[in-house]
Amino acid sequence: MPDRQQLQDRARMYRHIRAFFDDRDYLEVDTPLLGISTNSDFHIHSVKAQVLGKPVYLQTSPEFAMKRLLAAGSGSIYQICHAFRDEEQGRLHHPEFTLLEWYSLGFDYLQLMDQVESLLASLLQRQVDIPRTTYFDCFRQALGLDLGQANAAECQQAVMAHIPGIEAARLTRDECLDLLMSQVVAKTFKGFSLVYDYPASQAALARIKPDNPLCAERFELFYDDLELANGFSELTDAAEQRRRFEQDNQQRNSLGLATIALDEAFLQALETGLPASAGVAVGLDRLLMVLHGHPEIQAVLTLDTLGD
Repeated sequence: MPDRQQLQDRARMYRHIRAFFDDRDYLEVDTPLLGISTNSDFHIHSVKAQVLGKPVYLQTSPEFAMKRLLAAGSGSIYQICHAFRDEEQGRLHHPEFTLLEWYSLGFDYLQLMDQVESLLASLLQRQVDIPRTTYFDCFRQALGLDLGQANAAECQQAVMAHIPGIEAARLTRDECLDLLMSQVVAKTFKGFSLVYDYPASQAALARIKPDNPLCAERFELFYDDLELANGFSELTDAAEQRRRFEQDNQQRNSLGLATIALDEAFLQALETGLPASAGVAVGLDRLLMVLHGHPEIQAVLTLDTLGD
């Protein structure tokens, strides 16, 4: 059970966050936790439920719903909410977790990184100057690996060289990069770090850089090797987003996983017109861990109803 101080720490963080966005005229919104569709990324395991005899999903993030609000003319918005992902539990993971997600109209991902820095400065009540490194430079510095040239076989070799016991021959290039980032590259980070310009193959819902098709306008915030946030310049092209969702389903099918019905309401919102914007999701439980020096996520949960 948490003590009163831990409850106060969380409540104080929420007050600071709301004051930060209220001062900037962002609208706080509240979107549904349940939906008839879900994230199609095969790395993400959604939690299924049933309502009125129909299958539904608990949201893995409020992203699709919030973008529908943006397309409807909400203006810049933010939300503090719970999200759910199955098969994620441990020292740094819990199936139910708390997110702060916000969308800034007229911003790109570089401006959004500045805003993330400003929010952290507000929470820490001191100036924050976070070092920024491109994803490609991180791999070059930590592994001597040039991702502009490295093919899948070379990435597999890097995994075998740096992460013993992994059957790298079965991994795709991006699976190798994910492993190398979490197990090797991120271990070199000290304190807060911003990594940006991710490979285009890891764009998800991000825009590809107009001047460099190898890169997506995406960033992540780390504290040491702990990922805290994921943000990007938003993709506004409905046809391209549909293509990516369909590609996700092809990957799911090849892995023997159930395909996910496309979120047609979200795609329709993109077709209507999503304004130029950038958005980011911050894991608030992990951020609380960092701000107050807790070693595991269970220490900051208000209640762990799934615990023993």
